[in-house]
Amino acid sequence: MSTGSAGSAGHDGLLLDGNSSGRPQDVLADARRAERLGLDRLVVSETAQDPFVQLARAADATERIELATGVAIAFARTPMSLAYAAWGVHQASGGRAVVGLGTQVKTHVTRRFDMPWDRPVARMREYVAALRAIWSSWQTGERLRFRGEFYTHTVMTPVFAPEPVPGGPPPILLAGVGPRMTAAAGAVADGFIGHPFTTVRYLTEKVLPGVRAARAEAEAAGEPWTGQRPFQTVGNLLAAVGRTESELAAARRAVRERIAFYASTPAYRPVLDLHGWGELSERLHPLSLRGRWAEMGELIDDRVLDAFAVSGSPEEVAAQARARYGGVVDRLSLHAPEGAGDPASAMAATAAIRG
Repeated sequence: MSTGSAGSAGHDGLLLDGNSSGRPQDVLADARRAERLGLDRLVVSETAQDPFVQLARAADATERIELATGVAIAFARTPMSLAYAAWGVHQASGGRAVVGLGTQVKTHVTRRFDMPWDRPVARMREYVAALRAIWSSWQTGERLRFRGEFYTHTVMTPVFAPEPVPGGPPPILLAGVGPRMTAAAGAVADGFIGHPFTTVRYLTEKVLPGVRAARAEAEAAGEPWTGQRPFQTVGNLLAAVGRTESELAAARRAVRERIAFYASTPAYRPVLDLHGWGELSERLHPLSLRGRWAEMGELIDDRVLDAFAVSGSPEEVAAQARARYGGVVDRLSLHAPEGAGDPASAMAATAAIRG
């Protein structure tokens, strides 16, 4: 297992990341809480808010903690537009930004963002290369000369070039589920982000071997970014947190619905197939097309719930997470979907993983 970046490593060397929904009314309190609890990174996902905007706000409310997108939708933006947004957070925070990237699925890229979708693995590999080229130009002042199959960036006049950031550009982490995208993370990024719809078995048998093999090849080839910082693997674990029976029941219901949402996506079926649950995808997908989310959650039995999530009080969740992921990944993040418990309790559970 690769070692992590600077931080207060927890059980078995685990670095711990606190999640924020990124809601404008919550993000500052979440950022302060995460830093007060001694967490190593605050992560804001891209759902109903732009994560870069909210992380820039969090930068002013914190001093130490890293600030990460988890994940930003790469294909919703050009490499240049994302480069500016991420650099702004990096500058505002004094070099604490971390850029987690994901593709989203084709339907959202083409029908929600109205952006192109073709050969996503090849496109993402080039996207990361374009980001590195843009940031290198800003950091060193060298002429921008990036020409690829999907993206071309060859103009950067001084007035449009941000100032360099001490310590250099932010790290780039890449999320994935399938073997080709996860291998791309090892090949071109500074780290891999596991999807919340992942079991430990799927991660250890189907994902991490390919990620690490691709990283080893990049290091053997002398790719320049491989010598800049240690490669990191990030585990994301769904959590239902409650201190009373009623709170826990509601939290488990919310997590069942989130698992059902993910399981209804055909691209994620291989995770279910590994466990012999592929037929669940066939049952859920038609219901998702009709928006029957609550009914979908009822199809997630305890066996499936317990494979994808941990549940209980903050202390119980922490113990389960520690046992499941200690020694498996470099960093761990607990995800409590909306309705799956008090966000403050989920962050407390994350901190408690240190034991």
